[in-house]
Amino acid sequence: MRRRFFVDQVRNGQAEIGGEDAAHLTRVLRVEVGQRYEISDNHQVYLAEIEKARKEQVVFRIVEKLPVIEPPVRMILIAAIFKFDHFEWMIEKATELGVTEILPVITTRTEKGLDKAAPKRLERWRRIGVEASQQSRRARLPEIAEPVRWSAALAASAKYRYALDENESRPLASVLPAARQNDDTVALLVGPEGGWTEEERAAFTSAGWAPVSLGPSILRAETAALAGLAVVSSAWLERAVATLEL
Repeated sequence: MRRRFFVDQVRNGQAEIGGEDAAHLTRVLRVEVGQRYEISDNHQVYLAEIEKARKEQVVFRIVEKLPVIEPPVRMILIAAIFKFDHFEWMIEKATELGVTEILPVITTRTEKGLDKAAPKRLERWRRIGVEASQQSRRARLPEIAEPVRWSAALAASAKYRYALDENESRPLASVLPAARQNDDTVALLVGPEGGWTEEERAAFTSAGWAPVSLGPSILRAETAALAGLAVVSSAWLERAVATLEL
């Protein structure tokens, strides 16, 4: 299976990767002229052949456009900011699971100092999203937004909105809609280490978020996020498979 890389743009039948990314391709992956790879400009996917491979410049020539496989559902992960090493691991795995957007949010129990340091990590988080997208052969990158305050997170728009809550007994899988469409958007709200405060529970319930459970175990925040995404993705994938079999 061919590797896939992301490029800024495709223009006049060519695309280019420069700087450190090009150096990684030539020095680490040892790409060479004539080799073929898949590239994405974050809209379309192409089969491309390397025309030039230098230390800080790799030029591709487009051979043909490839089909884009759309995910069965758009998933928005609204995650309270927690320890950065765990948060970054969550970003990587959520990207592999097909998340459409990640919205970091500052909550009452967000560890002191992380709220101010988080905006400085945004570039690194987006880079992790690129690398995970290439590894998992996504057609499009996840959008990783700047951290927002609690009120902005609650106002996030989606057709279905669920708040993962260890105090809730209704399983997430049990409340997912029976009639699922390819253009559905599902938002998952994930709390910080230490869980939600009672005020936050009241706020997301009042704002129309349905509290749901992932089972009797108390999960780490990053584990809960990924488990929730997996449940949602699996449900819509099952629907897509069933549709094909009709």
